[in-house]
Amino acid sequence: QVQVVESGGGLVQTGDSLRLSCSASGGTSRIYGMGWFRQAPGKEREFVSTITWFGGVTYYADSVKGRFTISRDNIKNTLDLQMNNLRPEDTAVYYCAASTYYTERTYSSPPTYHYWGQGTQVTVSS
Repeated sequence: QVQVVESGGGLVQTGDSLRLSCSASGGTSRIYGMGWFRQAPGKEREFVSTITWFGGVTYYADSVKGRFTISRDNIKNTLDLQMNNLRPEDTAVYYCAASTYYTERTYSSPPTYHYWGQGTQVTVSS
C-alpha cells in the first residue's frame, strides 16, 4: 500500500509562486507515475500534471502549461509541483496521487490513480 502526503499549500496573491511537495512511502516500487490533481468548490477533480516515476516523462493540463513544473526524486520518493504566475482560478485543493500504470490516454483520469493524499489548500487572491 502506497501512502502519499502533500505539503506546501497556502494563501498567495496573483502572480506569486508556490511549491507543493508530496512524499510517498510503502510499496513505492509499484509506482508507475505520480501526479497532481485539483478540485475547486463545486467543481469536479481535474488533472494538473503527472510524471512517470522512472522515465520522467511529464504531462500538463493546458491551463497550467508554461506556469507549473512537475519534478520527482525517485530515490527520496518525493514529488514536487512548482507553480509560478498563479492566478485566482488556480485556487483549489491540490491532491497528490500515485498510479501503478497509465497510458497516454489515461494519465489524466482520476480513476487511473489508486493512492491519494488528503489534499492541501492553495488560495490565490486577486
